[in-house]
Amino acid sequence: YRETIRGQGSSKYRHKKQSGGSGQFAEVWLKVEPKRRGEGIDFQQSLVGQNVDRGFVTSVEKGINSTCTDGILAGCRVVDLKVEFYDGKMHPVDSNDMAFQIAGKNAFIEAFKSAKPKLLEPIYNLTVKLPESSMGDVMGDISQRRGKVSGMDTDGHFQIITAEIPLATIHDYSTALKSMTGGRGMFSIELLKYEDVPQNEAKKIILDYETERLGA
Repeated sequence: YRETIRGQGSSKYRHKKQSGGSGQFAEVWLKVEPKRRGEGIDFQQSLVGQNVDRGFVTSVEKGINSTCTDGILAGCRVVDLKVEFYDGKMHPVDSNDMAFQIAGKNAFIEAFKSAKPKLLEPIYNLTVKLPESSMGDVMGDISQRRGKVSGMDTDGHFQIITAEIPLATIHDYSTALKSMTGGRGMFSIELLKYEDVPQNEAKKIILDYETERLGA
């Protein structure tokens, strides 16, 4: 799975920690917006004035990159969005690399959650070669697995079905096809694209992740 956003979001996050001696202080203002599928993470800064030392830009980017790797909704990699670090605040003594990493990470999480986040799932191209007598069973099974038939062809006494199908639903496909075709069916799969996970499925995945994280 992958995580991304549908809309625009923003956040102004202040990280402040005071404990004997020097503390930690950083404030990061971020905006996020979606990019097209496959365009990756585009981090930009548009700071003006002296509110934030430019040396802390890489600290904020580090915090964001680690969050993109770890995920926010369900522990899956974040993809295809633009992040703009446009302002913030620092302290002459308490601001440091770690403070800005933490502020960048939390500002990004807040902005991401405000930008209509969503889950993406891998969709595979499934090609099945099978005897004609098994067509009805196999087509019905593809439909039950949230698959969409995209083409049909003939090869001698065999039929060939191509379909787009979510990876999540085909973990036991080899066994199922063997059973439906009496061992005469063959199939191959190839990654095609990523698409939105249906809302009810997404809720379940996110809930499972949160339950597991709390349990850990």
